[in-house]
Amino acid sequence: MQLLNDAPLAPLTTFRLGGPASRLVTATTDDEVIAAVREADDAGTPLLVIGGGSNLVIGDKGFDGTALRIATTGFSLDGTRLELAAGEVWTDAVARTVEAGLAGIECLAGIPGSAGATPIQNVGAYGQDVSATVTEVVAYDRTTRETVTLTNAECAFSYRHSRFKEHPERYVVLRVRFELEDADGLSAPLRYAETARALGVGAGDRVPLAAARETVLKLRAGKGMVLDPEDHDTWSAGSFFTNPILDPEQYEAFLARVAGRLGPDVTPPAFPAGDGSDRVKTSAAWLIDRAGFTKGYGTGPARISTKHTLALTNRGEATTEDLLALAREVVAGVRDAFGITLVNEPVTVGVEL
Repeated sequence: MQLLNDAPLAPLTTFRLGGPASRLVTATTDDEVIAAVREADDAGTPLLVIGGGSNLVIGDKGFDGTALRIATTGFSLDGTRLELAAGEVWTDAVARTVEAGLAGIECLAGIPGSAGATPIQNVGAYGQDVSATVTEVVAYDRTTRETVTLTNAECAFSYRHSRFKEHPERYVVLRVRFELEDADGLSAPLRYAETARALGVGAGDRVPLAAARETVLKLRAGKGMVLDPEDHDTWSAGSFFTNPILDPEQYEAFLARVAGRLGPDVTPPAFPAGDGSDRVKTSAAWLIDRAGFTKGYGTGPARISTKHTLALTNRGEATTEDLLALAREVVAGVRDAFGITLVNEPVTVGVEL
């Protein structure tokens, strides 16, 4: 276990923003993770858990407490069963499952961050969510001070949400277990229209695993969603806002606002919420763009990505306050235009949107 005092946190985040932590502990085993958490809890010290740092917005003043960087390793395949240590690099793990000929997470290629973060956020993209393949999550429960194993149902997954996100101060994820599929080298059925079009197939079709992964990586790279230190469009947290989910009454009011602003012939994107209800999901990127915040918007050190309207970026000299000022401007603009309040996807530390 490594301990540093007054340690910079910005280099540990994909935004490259935020002030220092009073203490930074780097843990490389589950036992070290648990020991660090218990020490902080026993001392009454605030605790910030950091994995890949791809979903964090840390305030410019930093974090007055213990930042715990989880750097555990472990990739284990037993047939179609996969177990990942929380600190495993997610996109590397996806590549290894594709090489092993197993389907289920191939369309989650290129997503930055660590494996332990995936169930917290119920990470998803291009028609796949980890909730479809996660079977169990092993975590340290700070309330009972025990290591617990939660089933998929107990994780209470929903759109970009989970039991872990609902109770952020309670659980520290240690390991994640998945059940993948051996489809003779083919992907899971493609659920995302853009991916299917890029591969020249129909929705629901299967393609070679490597082709699915490579196509997703190309699509993500074209939107600045694959990390590249030289490309400031990737100095972001990926999608900064979640797609709004509207009940029927809210959706009708939204359609009226769209017609009034853009004309009666304009139809916004709309998809089933996917939870068995009559709610509708619409596109945050569409809302942002139609509210006037186009690609590259901004003149300061924090701007909307030149490749994707859903990503807010650090152009190299930004502060967290610069980023939040831009985010607040976007939220206010979308609310004024369409009556919808966008919700940030990244976790904020020491600041609020």
